[in-house]
Amino acid sequence: MKICFLMYPWERIEPETDSTLRLIHEAALRGLTVVLTTPNNLTIRESVAYAFCNVLKKTTKVSTNIPSFYKSAEFKRCKLPMGGFDVIIMRANPPLDTTALNFLDSVRNDVFIMNDIDGLRIANNKLYPASFSGDAARFIPVTHVSKSQDYLEQVLEESPTEKMIMKPLNGFGGQGVIVVEKSAQQNFRSLLDFYIGGDQENYVILQEYVEGANYGDIRILMLNGEPIGAMRRVPSEKDIRSNIHAGGKEVKHVITKDEKRLCKAIGAQLVRDGLYLVGLDVINGKLIEVNVLSPGGITRINKLNRTRLQKHIIDFIENVVSARELVIERKNSFRKVIEDAEAI
Repeated sequence: MKICFLMYPWERIEPETDSTLRLIHEAALRGLTVVLTTPNNLTIRESVAYAFCNVLKKTTKVSTNIPSFYKSAEFKRCKLPMGGFDVIIMRANPPLDTTALNFLDSVRNDVFIMNDIDGLRIANNKLYPASFSGDAARFIPVTHVSKSQDYLEQVLEESPTEKMIMKPLNGFGGQGVIVVEKSAQQNFRSLLDFYIGGDQENYVILQEYVEGANYGDIRILMLNGEPIGAMRRVPSEKDIRSNIHAGGKEVKHVITKDEKRLCKAIGAQLVRDGLYLVGLDVINGKLIEVNVLSPGGITRINKLNRTRLQKHIIDFIENVVSARELVIERKNSFRKVIEDAEAI
């Protein structure tokens, strides 16, 4: 199997914790052809999508120690057609590069892309949870999104709770997430000026404050609509954000019955949208965000639970590719029968 990771630059990887590196290592252990590239390396020649890629050399035995594997990895530089891969794994960091998705539109019928490019288009920002309906809707906190300062001030004024969460629509990694309180409402317009911008450039989210947020959130990794692992992220004493990159720390967590109900309620839609590998951020049974572009947590969940989630993920990918190849093989065999009949 030939697998391409469309990701951030190799030199920016933190080998002790990086989730993408775990997937690359698992693929290399299996002897798969592993190729890395970045969105900036995509190109088109004569209407064919290519990328300037780094092909992992298979000259030495793959070390079972992942940081050692990272340090010893050697690559060959090539320009390769994107349609020649069996699978493309999207692991570029936010924000989403929509131009990169446009490059891949021409190969989407020939290559299994995870996550699906249309799924990424509709789910790459914090509006996606609002698309869940039916039973899933009860797991979504009350959320308001606007560029109107007057409206957002009215929302805060009329809120039944003393405080709300405010964050930029296109933020990531916990950037810009703050608590706003009615008692400090005189500062609210100034905050909106900053978040929205003078020319009303940016949308702002005002969200119901979920009780228990001060104790952190739960990151649940979903694969093909099912939970495969989780951890609790606890914020530092001086920050409301539980993101690891914002100073939070990870703690072992067993998925609760309510969280399982949440996963079941949204799992089918995730699969329909082609979002096979996602990270859910959950607080007190409420779905706060769906991370679809490069969900992390594999390394920390592995460590807390003595597991290897990357094995399950690559197993899934191999099964999908095998099923697609079987369909093509059957189609070709049927076409051959028809061609033979025509020749008689």
